[in-house]
Amino acid sequence: MPIYEFKCGDCNKVTNFFTRKIDLDVTPNCENCGSANLTRLVSSFGRAYTRADILDMYGDASNPSDPDAIRDPRQIGSWVEKRFDEYGVDLPDSAREMIDAARDGEMPGPVKDL
Repeated sequence: MPIYEFKCGDCNKVTNFFTRKIDLDVTPNCENCGSANLTRLVSSFGRAYTRADILDMYGDASNPSDPDAIRDPRQIGSWVEKRFDEYGVDLPDSAREMIDAARDGEMPGPVKDL
């Protein structure tokens, strides 16, 4: 089920158009201003990664003998979560905030109040 994207020539906003069949002659109106002056865009697409893909890209945080084991802050967070879970200890809120920030692409500051 394709979703087509169009850019409006009048308001310069992008309009998404969902259809149940592949149709090259789709001509919707702009959902912002109603104009029919639309240009079809080439849409981006997502790719799913397997666990093996992630380990190839970022290393394996569970292998401490590998010097490249942790190349991404998200891997560090997974390692910390796993250790706390193994010991049956609740993860402190401050650690949870840093892990979530790292997963959003922010490098966490120094570890505090742990």
